[in-house]
Amino acid sequence: MNEHEIAQIVQSVVRSVDQTHDHSRVTDVTLDMAKQLIAAVEQTAAQMGVNAVIAVANKGANPVAVHCMDNSYIASYDIAFNKAYTCAALKMPTTQLKQLAQPGGDLYGIQHTNNGRIVIFGGGIPIIKDGVCIGGLGVSGGSEAQDTALAESAQSVIDKL
Repeated sequence: MNEHEIAQIVQSVVRSVDQTHDHSRVTDVTLDMAKQLIAAVEQTAAQMGVNAVIAVANKGANPVAVHCMDNSYIASYDIAFNKAYTCAALKMPTTQLKQLAQPGGDLYGIQHTNNGRIVIFGGGIPIIKDGVCIGGLGVSGGSEAQDTALAESAQSVIDKL
C-alpha cells in the first residue's frame, strides 16, 4: 500500500466518523454558556439581596468561569467552585449528595475525599444536556436555601443552551 492509498483510507474513515457525529449536540460547557448562566444567577441574586459567588465547571470538573459579585464573602469563592466541581464530578446536585452523605448513608464521609473538595450542602447543580452531564454550577454567598434557589434558578437557562 502506498502513501496515496493510505491517505484515501484515512480520509474516508474521517468522513464516515464526521457524518455519524451530531455536531448540534452540546457536549461540554463553553465560556459563552458559563457567562449566560452566571448572568442569570447574578440577576436573581441581586433581586434576593445576596452577594454571591457563581462558579461554572466543565464536564472534567475544571473551572470555566468564576464570578464574584461585589461584597461577596472571600470564603464563598472556594465553596462555590467546589460545589460546581462536586456536581460535575458526581453528576448530582449537592442537595442530593447531602442526603447520601449523612451518618449511615451510602456515601457517609465522602466530603473527606478529593482533597476535601466535595461539598455536601445545597447550592450546586449538575448541568445536564440531552441526558448527559456536561458540567456543574455552584453558588455561595447566602444561606443554604438561598444558594440552592439561586443554583436552581439557572435551570431555565440550561434548558435553552
